[in-house]
Amino acid sequence: MVLLHIFLATLAGGVLSVLLAATLALTWLPRFADRMVAYAVGVLLAFAFTSLLPEAVALGLESGLVGQLLLGGIVVFFVLEKAALWRHEHNHAHGQHTDPPQVSMIVLGDGLHNFVDGVLIAAAFLVDPLLGWTTMAAVLAHELPQEIGDFMVLLNAGLSKTRALALNALSGAAMILGGVAGYFALDGMQAAVPYVLVIAAASFIYIAVADLVPELHRQRRFSDAATQLVLLLSGIGSVQLIGLLLPHTH
Repeated sequence: MVLLHIFLATLAGGVLSVLLAATLALTWLPRFADRMVAYAVGVLLAFAFTSLLPEAVALGLESGLVGQLLLGGIVVFFVLEKAALWRHEHNHAHGQHTDPPQVSMIVLGDGLHNFVDGVLIAAAFLVDPLLGWTTMAAVLAHELPQEIGDFMVLLNAGLSKTRALALNALSGAAMILGGVAGYFALDGMQAAVPYVLVIAAASFIYIAVADLVPELHRQRRFSDAATQLVLLLSGIGSVQLIGLLLPHTH
């Protein structure tokens, strides 16, 4: 019965956050996708620096090790993007279409974080079912701004609404895997959680700084810069506000 509750809660948490974000991101926001990239930058950076990394430290990972893992993760994502770029250009030269590299990295980073949230939900249900459902609601609220930011990145990369929704749903499904894995092997999963959080943070930071910020700098009018700053701060503010209203620690 507990496993069924975990499955339903992670299904709801992973799918509902995607559907709610899609309601906003796939209705009236696509026309502003190029501008909303700045909002996505704010969300990704705020989530990495004020949520994922502090949670990794709170779970017992030494700050020095966090820094080393973060640097290592960024280097790994640099190499992965280089490989993806070479593959993308090779396929393009032969008339084959592939997604831009940042698409796979945003899906990977979001999937890792969703997996960890699934482990968190499983741990809460093993303590008390009410705590489990309460935790699912908190996870859902925290996921919403991040999912909207992810949609903006995918749409700006040229993906169709349908493909963006499918990829976000795929990363959301990782929450179910985390919940089931957490139920059967919680001790082992808990030991790995802080490391996964740091790698997810490295993914978000790399995408924001290496791929999205240079794109923002292509628009050089003062009005564009002002709009981007407002949207970037709005992205940071939305993550901070939800963090204050619904404290969420792993």
